[in-house]
Amino acid sequence: MKKIIVAIVILVIAQVNAYSQLYMTRTGFVGFYSKTSMEDIRAENNQVYAVVDAGKKNLAFSLLAKGFSFPKELMQEHFNENYIESDKYPKVTFNGAYTGEVTLNKDGVYKVMVKGNLTIHGVTKAVETPATLEVKAGHLLGMAEFKIKPEDFNVSIPSVVRDKIEKEMKVTVKIDCTTK
Repeated sequence: MKKIIVAIVILVIAQVNAYSQLYMTRTGFVGFYSKTSMEDIRAENNQVYAVVDAGKKNLAFSLLAKGFSFPKELMQEHFNENYIESDKYPKVTFNGAYTGEVTLNKDGVYKVMVKGNLTIHGVTKAVETPATLEVKAGHLLGMAEFKIKPEDFNVSIPSVVRDKIEKEMKVTVKIDCTTK
């Protein structure tokens, strides 16, 4: 009888630990893209810190705005100095949660819905988007794409270049987290 009780306790503890594990990365990816007939704009940041609490279904990421790399140096300079004002607003953050079932002990791709608050340029807005979480060989891989409008975050685009930039930017987020 004692052996059965001990086995049950061990199973319960293992189950709780499996569902309260934190998955983290410091090398996540966030990119944004704008395509117009005049010019394509692409910026990528591979220094994204992301945390997923699989037990509570919470997730968060944070990155430095100056970490975005552009194909043209002048674009990067204008982005940091004129648009995002990265000295004044250095961080971009997201805090939220996901809904949907993800089986952490079974490799597979799981469709989830992510909902939370995105802060850019000192302005916080609610964001909701479909995403995927993939469990693969002990890693938790996340992928989402959504669109944002710069004016929703009080990012002013001068009229001289307004036609060169789409009204909505496509944002891509990719993370590859491991347990900590």
